[in-house]
Amino acid sequence: MHNQARQNIQNCDSSYERKIIPLLAIGFGLVGLDRWIISPLFPVMMEDLNLNYQDLGLIVAVLGIFWGIFAIIMGGLSDKLGRRIILVPSMVIFSLLVGLTGLAVGLMSLLFIRALMGVFEGAYCSVSVAATAEASHPKRRGFNMGLQQSTFALFGLGFGPIIATQLLNIVPSWKWVFVIVALPGLIVAYLIYRTIREPSFLVVSNTKKSQSDKTERKSWSEIFKYRNVILSMLGLVGVMCCVFVLSSMLPNYFTDYLNLSVAQMGFIISGIGFGGFLGQLILPAISDWVGRKTTLITAFILDMIVLGILMNVGARPFLLFILLFLLALLSFGSLCLMAGPVPVESVPPSLAASAAGIPIGIGEIFGGGVMPALGGFVAQNFGIEKTPLLAFTGLILCFVVVCFLKETAPAKLHKNDQIATEL
Repeated sequence: MHNQARQNIQNCDSSYERKIIPLLAIGFGLVGLDRWIISPLFPVMMEDLNLNYQDLGLIVAVLGIFWGIFAIIMGGLSDKLGRRIILVPSMVIFSLLVGLTGLAVGLMSLLFIRALMGVFEGAYCSVSVAATAEASHPKRRGFNMGLQQSTFALFGLGFGPIIATQLLNIVPSWKWVFVIVALPGLIVAYLIYRTIREPSFLVVSNTKKSQSDKTERKSWSEIFKYRNVILSMLGLVGVMCCVFVLSSMLPNYFTDYLNLSVAQMGFIISGIGFGGFLGQLILPAISDWVGRKTTLITAFILDMIVLGILMNVGARPFLLFILLFLLALLSFGSLCLMAGPVPVESVPPSLAASAAGIPIGIGEIFGGGVMPALGGFVAQNFGIEKTPLLAFTGLILCFVVVCFLKETAPAKLHKNDQIATEL
């Protein structure tokens, strides 16, 4: 693995890195925007399409489940066929589907469109993570993957509500909002098509192709032998449980349990988007130097402390905003590490997309789909004030999991090698 890291350093093209990373990051942000733009629009859509809050839960869940399934499938397919053939069509199609959301006439059409969106957004996300890892210098891999994934929270949970509400003041109907937000994805897809390169392991001569394919099949069958892939999978279930349960339940927790106003609730909730954005920039960058494992252990300890305080601080809006900002910073930053560098750095380059796709997919299915539904069950039967306990349980799982991770950060491994040599 150390020889592999040295080879990656030698093959790194900094010019290509500077071109493709921002494009992949913008694409990831548009995934977040397209996914979450429906939430601030839903109050208006409810009246027109005769929908209720249970319908909203179904609409959110179906996208998450299909996202997870196809993140797994398309990650493995990309390791065989290449990155461009998956990334570009996926982005074009999910952008068009966002526009088609404006043509929905009821629940069933919305469920169908959002399910298809999940298919192609899941494909884009797992493959783009691998493409970012391949384009990055090993010393900047954590930062670059954090930069890429940080845009999801920034565009989707930070700017998304602002964009939606402001466009509603300009356009005739909520339907046009979906059409407008679909357009940037088509432009970015074209730019990625012009810029993306295939990984070196796919650039093989015809005489070696058969042997290469045979190796790929064998490696895929043994992917679960990599400890970090399995641990990342479990960790992502835990951290996505925390992120998605809180994102879906805290608005009602603040208004119904703490009796805060809607305006106060909106201010507090914005901390998720902006904290998540900074966390996905800061934590992966820190992990490039101090190590992935040390960063994750520290983050989850602090995460549990912050969530514990948030559950007991009462109706204090500014303090709740700060706490939620910190919670999102730590949670989204940790999510980024377990969705990207930790599994990708643990496997051969030919399995990079599979290593990213499997943990993202499983995490999305259970953490992003099943757990919010369970959170709704807990809220309905035991009280909305109990739902943060489900998120806290997810953080406990994360802490236990990361204690067993193998370190993968190149700088940390190099430092350990130097110490061992000196001894």
